[in-house]
Amino acid sequence: MPALKGKFEFRKSPRTTRRSLLFALGYCLMLSTTLSSCSEAKNNSQQSVASPVSVASSSTTEKQIVRIVRSKQLSALAVLEKQGSLEKRLEPLGFKVQWAEFAAGPQQLEALNANGLDIASTAESPPIFSQAAGAPLVYLATTRPSGKAISLLVPVNSPIKTVSDLKGKKVAFQKASIGHYLLVKALEDAGLKLSDVQSVFLAPADANAAFSQNKVDAWYIWEPFGTRNEQNKIARVLADGGKLRDTGNFYSTSRQFYQAHPDVIKVFLEELEKSEIWTKDHPKEVAQLLAPVTQLDQPTLEKMHDKYDYGLVPITEKVINKQQEVADKWYSLGLIPKKVNVRDGFLTPEEYAKITPSDVLANK
Repeated sequence: MPALKGKFEFRKSPRTTRRSLLFALGYCLMLSTTLSSCSEAKNNSQQSVASPVSVASSSTTEKQIVRIVRSKQLSALAVLEKQGSLEKRLEPLGFKVQWAEFAAGPQQLEALNANGLDIASTAESPPIFSQAAGAPLVYLATTRPSGKAISLLVPVNSPIKTVSDLKGKKVAFQKASIGHYLLVKALEDAGLKLSDVQSVFLAPADANAAFSQNKVDAWYIWEPFGTRNEQNKIARVLADGGKLRDTGNFYSTSRQFYQAHPDVIKVFLEELEKSEIWTKDHPKEVAQLLAPVTQLDQPTLEKMHDKYDYGLVPITEKVINKQQEVADKWYSLGLIPKKVNVRDGFLTPEEYAKITPSDVLANK
């Protein structure tokens, strides 16, 4: 029988034994490698087919988040949050909105620089202090001044009658805020310098407590703090920013977010401008909508409505040059460590044209 013969011959020849053994080992190794390669190719093929399905599934089910500052003022930004139109516009882009609350502008820009916020809304000074600290922010749009919405308050029974009477007094304000900037301008207008008063740097909530307890002599603050304190017979307005304010607020973002999501920014500015127009034309509806936000009654909010000037303003050379003036002022006072070239934070006209609403651009 062949099987027995092969077995007999295998035992009989050592040379044959070695040769057959090497052949068998080589054959097994070749077979193993072939099977392994086939298996690996099959697995790779399955992965290449499955991978796009997995990615597509992830991109359609997981939405990205854009974090926008929450406004607690009588503002179009607060209206935008309440009306919910931005969420609807961003949903097809795969984004949902998260509204984040901060004490004031400087705190917003600290968060922006630390990747804790995507879109901020501040006065003119916080971005300059942020740029001085090396933050790569981007100015997106600006607004009209609305100077009457910022007030220099003194206690209702205070003997202080003019800004000149503040000499040697304690004045509270948020450092690097619009209150800080307008105090400088008010003092200069009265022939005084910032060093002629005792500056007390306090965030709004802390300043409110200090003011109500007569621990400071004056307080420069924005709405709704001024109106609340007037209504409660705690304060009277010594001066507002109506004649002094020569800048608007700025919406800003980080350079990283702008580069990654210009489409999101474009939608945000479009919906914000719609909200600005609606807010201007509907004072009663705005008052009803924002009464819980501002903690003021509707009749008071309707009166406050006239303190604001609504609508976005395009970024122009005039806006950039004015912002540079403000930066130079802070440097001359020794309040920022180096000269700031604000233009580093502004885009080119072509870039602004791509993200700014067309009706806003028409106002250049």
